[in-house]
Amino acid sequence: MSDHLPPPPVTAPAPAPAVDLWDAVDDLCAWLDANRPVEGREGLLLRMLKLSEEVGEVAEAVIGATGQNPRKGTTHTWDDVRSELCDVAVTALVALRTLTPDAREVFARHLARVTQRSLGAPRPEPSDG
Repeated sequence: MSDHLPPPPVTAPAPAPAVDLWDAVDDLCAWLDANRPVEGREGLLLRMLKLSEEVGEVAEAVIGATGQNPRKGTTHTWDDVRSELCDVAVTALVALRTLTPDAREVFARHLARVTQRSLGAPRPEPSDG
């Protein structure tokens, strides 16, 4: 199995263009709103279901990168897996933005709670006395 793990990066990737995450999420949400074929509650639910589709594509890419389907062999790379994981993150943030215009704040509060729960309170600085 170890021969199917992603190789260590050889070179640093080219720097990504500067894009504000939340501005991009707002723009994508607006674009989707302007071009959605289904409105109302059904449209909202379909946008949430898009996340499951993207997670399935991560699974497909992992199976393809590890060659776990003997009929197909190795069909994906670990770069494909990384790309699909990014699609999941973007889709989740767009879904969150669809539910609330305060997505940035909702996410920040939730991340703080998860971080606190997982990592605990920051350690106090040792005193000199």
